[in-house]
Amino acid sequence: MLNRLKVMNLSPPQIITSVYFLIILIGALLLMLPFSTTHGISFLNALFTSTSAMTVTGLAVVDTGEAFTYFGQIVILLLIQTGGLGIMVFAVFIFILLGRKIGLKQRILMQQSINQTELGGIIYLARRLLTYSLIIESIGAFFLALRWGPTMGWGNGIYNAIFHSISAFNNAGFSTWSDNLTKFVGDPTVNIVISLLYIIGGLGFTVLIDLWTKKRFKDLSLQTKLMLIGTLVINVISVLLIFIMEYHNPNTLGKLTLPEKIWAAYFQGTVPRTAGFNTIDIGSMHPSSLFLMCLLMFVGSGSGSTGGGIKLTTFIAILLCVLSFLRGKSEIVVFKRSIPPSIVIRSLVVSFLAFLLIFVAVFILNITEKAPFIEILYETISAFGTVGLTMGLTSHLSWIGRIVIILVMFVGKIGPLTLAISFAKQNDAPIRYPKENILTG
Repeated sequence: MLNRLKVMNLSPPQIITSVYFLIILIGALLLMLPFSTTHGISFLNALFTSTSAMTVTGLAVVDTGEAFTYFGQIVILLLIQTGGLGIMVFAVFIFILLGRKIGLKQRILMQQSINQTELGGIIYLARRLLTYSLIIESIGAFFLALRWGPTMGWGNGIYNAIFHSISAFNNAGFSTWSDNLTKFVGDPTVNIVISLLYIIGGLGFTVLIDLWTKKRFKDLSLQTKLMLIGTLVINVISVLLIFIMEYHNPNTLGKLTLPEKIWAAYFQGTVPRTAGFNTIDIGSMHPSSLFLMCLLMFVGSGSGSTGGGIKLTTFIAILLCVLSFLRGKSEIVVFKRSIPPSIVIRSLVVSFLAFLLIFVAVFILNITEKAPFIEILYETISAFGTVGLTMGLTSHLSWIGRIVIILVMFVGKIGPLTLAISFAKQNDAPIRYPKENILTG
């Protein structure tokens, strides 16, 4: 398939976009098979589910546990794993198994797929990604199985442990239960294991490898330092705010004991960074909490991770640019390293395209859907950030609304900049023009 796409003289971003689309389509057709569902499913709903799984979003128009058989759930799980790690990671793995040589074009595709800046060592990185992912998912499944096996039966417990471990590490948010994880709101094991899985998956694979190979903080790359500090700060702030704002809400934290309040606030404060699980009723949260979660979903996780959003480092780059400007500095310096202007420009472009996509989608959905504005905004940002959290609107979307959310999830996974580059015309002969200032601010 990759060779046929290359024959068509497509660029790496175009090939990646095309392959994602083809796998989503194949996934939808597999989910429509008679033995994939319990009562059948329409093509649009199958396409929605396949897109949600491949983009590791987690939004569902049908109940995953009730609508799909074990075969259908395994198809969803394979789509989650493929989408979370990146299609080119699996392509490289297959090439290695078949003993085929991995050429320069495949390496460039690999670089584009996992959002790396350097081409050197890309195959080594792909092997590490697959190895680390399987190890981390296995450890998560082991502890979840120990928790669920004695109460659910070992067969059912192990299956659910594997499903939720893969879903959590890949920041998908798919669950086999209709109420997601609300029955485990105060369960320390489930809260700790699931949250560690989606936090680790959201850091980014290059960060994990950097942490594994370097023992001292000062030896870490700037990317790793910013991700670790940024993740810690944003998680602590969001957990505290959720705890304070929802403490007396009788429909969320208000009815819980103090230990359960702490666990619930911790889980819902960290999960909007693209995981999609919930231990409390999202639709019953205060508007202030929902707005905070919208901001967290928009920012998202780390670059090169299993999560989505504009990426935490993108947000940090823009924030550092603003702080440097206010201080009257011409360079952006952090940890004795200067960030190139090209990185800031790229961050601004990604953020603007993301904002534009959300604006257009919200505008259309406000016309087609009979729902409050906050629900539409929440659903759209959740789709773009490939989060999967919902206030309950997903299953009630019109066919137009479902198509809009499908497109938003797809763009959110591929990346608005990658998609824009796919359709942009290459300028082989750049022309320089005289500079002239304009008034701003």
